[in-house]
Order: sequence, then structure tokens, then C-alpha cells
Amino acid sequence: MKLDLDKINAFSDEELKELIEYDNNIKSDFSEELRIRADKVRREHYGTDVYLRGLIEISSYCKNDCYYCGIRCSNRNADRYRLTKDEILSACENGYELGYRTFVMQGGEDPNFTDDIICDIVSTSRVRFEDCAITLSIGEKSYESYKRYYDAGANRFLLRHETADDAHYRKLHPDSMSLENRKRCLFDLKEIGYQVGSGFMVGSPYQTTDNLVSDIRFLQELEPDMIGIGPYICHKDTPFADCDNGTMERTVRMISILRLLFPYALIPSTTALGTISPVGRELGLKAGANVVMPNLTPAEYRSSYAIYEGKAYAGKEAAENRDLLVAEVEAAGYNVVTSRGDVKSEQCT
Repeated sequence: MKLDLDKINAFSDEELKELIEYDNNIKSDFSEELRIRADKVRREHYGTDVYLRGLIEISSYCKNDCYYCGIRCSNRNADRYRLTKDEILSACENGYELGYRTFVMQGGEDPNFTDDIICDIVSTSRVRFEDCAITLSIGEKSYESYKRYYDAGANRFLLRHETADDAHYRKLHPDSMSLENRKRCLFDLKEIGYQVGSGFMVGSPYQTTDNLVSDIRFLQELEPDMIGIGPYICHKDTPFADCDNGTMERTVRMISILRLLFPYALIPSTTALGTISPVGRELGLKAGANVVMPNLTPAEYRSSYAIYEGKAYAGKEAAENRDLLVAEVEAAGYNVVTSRGDVKSEQCT
């Protein structure tokens, strides 16, 4: 059966499943049609603009023990570090001089980063970089904590749900964590007023196509401003060390599907996609993505934030190599802009 992409918003679960599984050949006629449609929608909403987010990985300590993650608390081989306030602000200063107008402060759920410390960092950053967006990606917190960060000056929050199926979630996480709480966090963030980002891994252990359909349905319920997906890549010091990685082909297909379903969304072409294939990030942009997140973390720490094996952090992934990144984006047919890159949706105009 030939699926009618003009009707994708009305697809049943079975039709979405068929679309995801349609073929595994990224060069097939239908895959190319899907990509072209997604790129057309992206251009209608964002033109050829690609927004840069300067990523600052503030801590490799984490209290959680997610089975897929290289910085899980039980990994005794992990190289731990924690940035100081001055190091974080210095990274922002470096990024600002390079033309970045969004800073993403990401880290494990590190108990040493108390609410007081986070609010101090955010409020100082807001004063120094008043024309910039400040994004946090520091995990599950209480409503009160999220509200404090927002009041201190944070604009956006990224929190991938990873999988929207409870049975699958329990295969990836210890009993101390719950999908119910993860979803509660995301809806709390929306209620407070953040621009909210969620997303999931493609090809994670035990994942089925039905799981991916569930992810889409949850995102339709949440209506996030940002959707971040990337291929699952295993880490040698986790219980999933021998599992297969996700594929570039399915990840790129999912980017196109998400672009058609969420025309307004900010969708990154992720480091994981660039890690799994030298052309992965370029193909992600051509499939409908419009965000890239180069690394502003101080160079001496970058290799220690090893959430998966072989994570790219040099070359085009390094924020200081902006010229290389601009050349890659332009070669794909797009244009890097110096902008906060806010979501273009009715609720944010």
C-alpha cells in the first residue's frame, strides 16, 4: 500500500507503523519523497536557517543508574568532573564571542548542583548575556525547583522522555525511576512557561516499532517546542554493552516523520547522528532538522562526558571550530544564523 503523506496527521497507529518500517534503504524513491516533503515543510516555517546551540556539559556525576548510559552512577570506570560557576560562565563568554546566542547547560543529575547553585549560575548568566537563551538539561526535579530556575532566568528546558511505553521504560531504567514522573516533569515545565524539549532514542534495546508509535503519540499530547532524537549508541560499561546500535537510516526517517507531524518544532541533527556516520548530521539536516549543538565544554573535560561510546567532541563538533561547522551546513544547502532561534509557533508569538 502506498501511504499518502498529505494525510499523515490523520494516520492510524498501523499506518504510522508502516511508514516507519516502509523500507531500510535511505536512497529509495519513497524515502526520498519523505525527505523532500519534510524539507519543504521545514523551509516553509524556518527557511534555510540553522540555529546553533552552544552545549556546556556541566557535570558527569549522576545519581541515576539508567542501564544505557555511560555516566550511570554504578559505572566505576567513568571519569567524573564537575564544572565550577566560573568555568561555566567562561564557556558562555567564549561562546558569545564566537556568535552563539543560546547556551545549553547539560549534565547528569548531580546532587552537588543544588537549586541555589543552579539559580546563581542562571541569574548571573542572564545578566551577562541578556540577549541569549539559557537552556537547562539537568533531569527530573520538583515543580518548585523548575519554577525557581525559570524565575532566575532560564528560558528552555530539555528532558527527553526516552520511551513513552511504560514496559519498555522499565527495561531501560532501575525501579527507582518511573515514566510517570518523567512525564510529570515535562508537563510541569510547560505549565511554568518554559520552551520545552523532549525526545527519544532510536534503536534502543528492546525497542519495537510500536514503541516508536507510542513516542509519536506522546509527543502529540505534549506538543513540545523542541524534539531531540538520535540513534542509540551502546557504552561498554553498561548492561547493554553487547547490544546493537540504532541505525542512521531509521533515525533520519524518524526526523522526517517528526518534521511532517510537528512543522513548528526545533529539531536538532544530533552529535549521536554525526558519531554513528560521517554524513549523519548532514543527512539529518536534509531530512528536516534545523538545529546543531556544537560543544562549548572546556576542552579538557569533553572526553569525560561519555554517555555513549565514541562520542564525537572534536572537529566540527567543537564550538570553537565554527568555520568547519558553517561549511558543513552550507554544503548541505542551509545557512547558519546568529540568533536565539526561538520556536515559531502560535503559543510563542
